[in-house]
Amino acid sequence: MERETVLVGMSGGVDSAAAAVLLQEAGYRAVGCTLRLYDNGDIGREGSCCSLEDVEDARSTARRLGMDFHVFNFSSLFREQVMDQFVAGYQAGRTPNPCIQCNRRVKFEALLRRADDLGLRRIATGHYARVDCERGRWRLLRGRDRRKDQSYVLYPLSQEVLSRLLLPVGEYDKASVRALAEARGLCPAHKPDSQDICFVPDGNYPAFLQRYGGLALREGDFVDTQGRVLGRHRGLPCYTTGQRRGLGVSADRPLYVVRKDAGSNTVVLGDEAALYSDTVWAEDFHWVSLPPQTGPLAVTAKTRYSQTEAAATLYPEENGAVRAVFDQPQRAVTAGQSLVCYQGDAVVGGGVISSREKPF
Repeated sequence: MERETVLVGMSGGVDSAAAAVLLQEAGYRAVGCTLRLYDNGDIGREGSCCSLEDVEDARSTARRLGMDFHVFNFSSLFREQVMDQFVAGYQAGRTPNPCIQCNRRVKFEALLRRADDLGLRRIATGHYARVDCERGRWRLLRGRDRRKDQSYVLYPLSQEVLSRLLLPVGEYDKASVRALAEARGLCPAHKPDSQDICFVPDGNYPAFLQRYGGLALREGDFVDTQGRVLGRHRGLPCYTTGQRRGLGVSADRPLYVVRKDAGSNTVVLGDEAALYSDTVWAEDFHWVSLPPQTGPLAVTAKTRYSQTEAAATLYPEENGAVRAVFDQPQRAVTAGQSLVCYQGDAVVGGGVISSREKPF
């Protein structure tokens, strides 16, 4: 019987290398590929992933495992759908999550497209999450290793993608994945995880926005929650909700960035209590493990990747929006990040946070 062939997205890191090993051990024939998502000229230096070094690490892993290997160039699509949208988000006073946008618009659609070109049904990646099917609907589940779980950034995946996706490392913890790669003598076994946004490897977002997006940093006013001017800021992209350090404002108490207003080019400052809200509005909510709901739904939810979920009630609203009311107020809810909701290990769905108040 001929083995089923799977197209494996390989980043050059240990997780995708281990995914390829696990697929082979499960009886699949694995074909590796790396997506070239940007040109180094776009970012001014070598990036932290998708770089030439990472491509060569992926190629070396594929060679050692006896796999065919391809490099596919999706840099134009990535530039349009991720990098340009990142700039637009900051122009609008938001703090976007480009990894989610990449998963939504580029990475998985690119893998499916190339799998179709190669006549393959299945794709796989090294993400720490799981997929199953219950009562005819594909579900996205948390990875077994809660510390590495990546289901938060995968919530935009469609039913078609989930039906064709294998996530082998989702059943393992990071230590086991590294041990597996080391046992096979794979060069990424001890390669550190990338921490920064791939196209902003130095973490200097304002510099990237100026260099790549041509975004001028416009000075404006710091104001308090009553609208009183407290000082001058260096430009909206230099700040994010919850920030305390580097404000350059003298006050008799600690002040934090409460929100940014692109319309008036102001940054609103307040005490820590002003950061807390029990209500979050999100737009373009994508239902994943459940079909679209019409009534209130008990969930756990979080408003950023590193956060622990908290109990909430989800209320579907008009035009694909939702409102989440948390049992306990949440700190530093940030427009442009994502609200992701769970029931148990299953991802109910997620959407982009628009505000802490009704946005329409």
